[in-house]
Amino acid sequence: MSPLNIVVGITGGIAAYKAVGVVRALVLEGHDVHVVPTEGALRFVGRPTLEAISRNPLHVDLYEGVAEVRHVALGQAADLIVIAPATANTIAKLATGLADDLLGNTVLASEAPVVIAPAMHTEMWRHPATQANIATLLARGVTIVGPAVGQLTGADSGPGRMEEPEAIVAAALRRVEASGRHDLAGVHVVVTAGGTREPLDPVRFLGNRSSGRQGVAIADAARARGAEVTLIAANLEIPEPVGCEIRRVSTALELQQAVTDAAQGADVVVMAAAVADYRAAGVSETKIKKDASDSGLTLELVRNPDVLAGLGHAPHDGMLLVGFAAETEPDDERLLDLGRAKREAKGADLLVVNRVGWTEGFATDENRVVVIGRSGEIVTRAHGTKRSVADDILDVVVLELATAAATADPTKEHEPT
Repeated sequence: MSPLNIVVGITGGIAAYKAVGVVRALVLEGHDVHVVPTEGALRFVGRPTLEAISRNPLHVDLYEGVAEVRHVALGQAADLIVIAPATANTIAKLATGLADDLLGNTVLASEAPVVIAPAMHTEMWRHPATQANIATLLARGVTIVGPAVGQLTGADSGPGRMEEPEAIVAAALRRVEASGRHDLAGVHVVVTAGGTREPLDPVRFLGNRSSGRQGVAIADAARARGAEVTLIAANLEIPEPVGCEIRRVSTALELQQAVTDAAQGADVVVMAAAVADYRAAGVSETKIKKDASDSGLTLELVRNPDVLAGLGHAPHDGMLLVGFAAETEPDDERLLDLGRAKREAKGADLLVVNRVGWTEGFATDENRVVVIGRSGEIVTRAHGTKRSVADDILDVVVLELATAAATADPTKEHEPT
């Protein structure tokens, strides 16, 4: 990788001491690193240390370097911005676009990829405000690394520990490599995301716990890699990605119609949405009332069409179909067997299998998946933030498209750009 101009933002948390390792690793990789700490960060790590490690003067004051317009110049010149640690306060400011210090101005003035490594106490990380802010940043394409689970300040332990410097650096440099790729330019990608809802009456519905995070991450990553993206959005719980055509749906039947229409002429269809298997046989036009004499309520359900199988078993030459399978099976080998059987039954070209449960898969920022190919082979495994998993899945898509192109015209060499 060519040397990069990298801004490392450090904010005021005890994990700031780890940022020294991030800066050092980036410098040793040959990059030009400029450290922008908040005033709170300098209470934990001193200026001489950061200047010595970065080999550059430190920038802190918003009103220094006015003649060179430093409050925007740093961001404009950056190839990458890494913020480690990112406190709950900084994450909130980034999500709302506040720029009351040099770091905030630098981020707003930059078009470079942004990678943040959250660090805070578990309760702060789990707070709905923080989770909403993280969802906003993810939707904007910010890469979130961690947090890890482990020992925190004092006797506390749990999720909120900043990831180790080597993991942050690796993720940050991968993000630059991905953002520089346009290997999906000219490719039309259709992605479904979210969870369908089947109404029982005007008030209630049958649904699932999918937030749409993984599907949105795939759509956003595909757009960043040059694709024309159509997102079929089913009841998303996070902001919609920018730069994509959005078609909003609610029920499985609506999703079926939308994806069938969008798939006409598409090069890739990624079925990441959680689609209901059943719907109510009849929907009440008024709210279903409970009666004191009733012992309960019986619902009659009918099968919804299998949208993935419908696409898979219809002729789709020239279109790559990627399915998703969410399973609760705890055994890894059995999970793979279920995935292989489902890929074959659905007619998908690739199947992404992930384990879900009360605390994993749905409504979380991380995912762990296995991608199964046409012959039942494991094409790749991916683990990390849903954005990094999205890029890993798209890497497989790019290779599949290149292979298909080479097969169609064996006289030419086709390689991902």
